[in-house]
Amino acid sequence: MKSKLLSAKEAVEKVKDGDAIMVGGFLAGGHPEHLVNALLETNPAKDLTVISNDTGTKDLSIFQLVKSGRVKRIFASYIGSNPETGRLMMTGEAEVKLFPQGTLAEKIRSGGAGLGGVLTPVGLGTIVEEGKKKLEIQGKEYLLEMPLKANVAFIKAEKADEAGNLIIRGSSRNFNIVMATAADYVIAEVNEIVPIGEIEPNHVNVPGVLVNAIVKVG
Repeated sequence: MKSKLLSAKEAVEKVKDGDAIMVGGFLAGGHPEHLVNALLETNPAKDLTVISNDTGTKDLSIFQLVKSGRVKRIFASYIGSNPETGRLMMTGEAEVKLFPQGTLAEKIRSGGAGLGGVLTPVGLGTIVEEGKKKLEIQGKEYLLEMPLKANVAFIKAEKADEAGNLIIRGSSRNFNIVMATAADYVIAEVNEIVPIGEIEPNHVNVPGVLVNAIVKVG
């Protein structure tokens, strides 16, 4: 079996101009800091689409990625801690689309599950519904939210075995688990790597079949 263990530099070489990248985490919780830094420092890919719950704070690498001028589109739920994202949205230098947090998670989940979209009442009667199809089901109205997929996902886990099976602790599970299902190439930043067989199968949060590369940090 080909080893999935790569350096951060090797792993992010997969990203190319125009790619959509999913970045796991909720602010600092479960954020794959080293992978985003490696992208910034070693890969000049541009015209990127970033799909993430948020665009970080000034202390996080995703903040610097947005500020780098290499991001063309941003799909997020919260941008209040990154004034640069707000500036890009106002000036039109980047396309910024905001979604309710649960809706964003469901769009990613439906992309990973191969569904045609998700129906939700969230956003009806607000600017969220602009440009979206509305359907009536059993007398109730819903918005049709289209699925989201990406070329590459950067996710964060506590532990991996050499096959890529992951354990993600506590609230760090946030977007990291669902994003692992919705990208063509999944890179996991992990704190610890153990031999195959050392992770109890019932403790696996993301199966190794979904993970293409493992990067140990720390």
